[in-house]
Amino acid sequence: MDKMQIGQNFFIPMPVVLVGTQVSGIANFMAVGWCTRANATPPMLVCGIANHHYTPKGIAETKTFSVNIPSSELLDKTDYCGLVSGEKVDKSETFEIFYGSLKTAPMIRECPVSLECRLVQIVPLPTNSLYIGEIVGAYADGRVIKDGKPDFPEIDPLFLTMPDNRYWTLGKHAGDAWSAGKKLIQR
Repeated sequence: MDKMQIGQNFFIPMPVVLVGTQVSGIANFMAVGWCTRANATPPMLVCGIANHHYTPKGIAETKTFSVNIPSSELLDKTDYCGLVSGEKVDKSETFEIFYGSLKTAPMIRECPVSLECRLVQIVPLPTNSLYIGEIVGAYADGRVIKDGKPDFPEIDPLFLTMPDNRYWTLGKHAGDAWSAGKKLIQR
C-alpha cells in the first residue's frame, strides 16, 4: 500500500495522566498526554508539559510531582483539569487528595494508580519542557493488582489521540511482548 504525507503533527496514542504538584502550598492537578517511562533502575518517567502552564511553577518550587492514572470513570474531571488553569481556578477540591513520603506531591485517591516522583531534571525545549522524575512511591487500589501485577483492563486507563483530540480506553489483548515474535527468529 502506498503511503501518503499527512503532515508533521501526527502523534501516536498517548496515556492520559493527571500531574499533581503544590503551587504556593495549594494542591494543583493538570491533565497531561505526554508521559512515559524514561529509565528502569532507578525507575523514572518523563512528562512533557507546555512552558506556559501553571503546574511547572509548582514542580520547580517543590522539586516533586505526582503522576495519577485516571480511569474512564474520571474522564470529565480529567478533561476539566486540562481545560482550566490552577492559576485562575482552585482545583485542590476536585479530588480526594493523599500524600506519600515526599509530603509535597499531592496524589488522587480516586485514581486507581498514583506515582510519587522526585524531580531529577528539567529539559527545556522550544514550546514544552520535559520533567524527569524518579518514582519514589507507587500506590494502587487492591482491585487493580492481580498476582502482584497491574491489571490494566481493571485500571481502565485513558488514552489521547491527536490531532483529532479524542479520548480512548484500552482495547483487547493483542499478544505478549518479548514472545510473539519468537516464531520469526531463525535458529
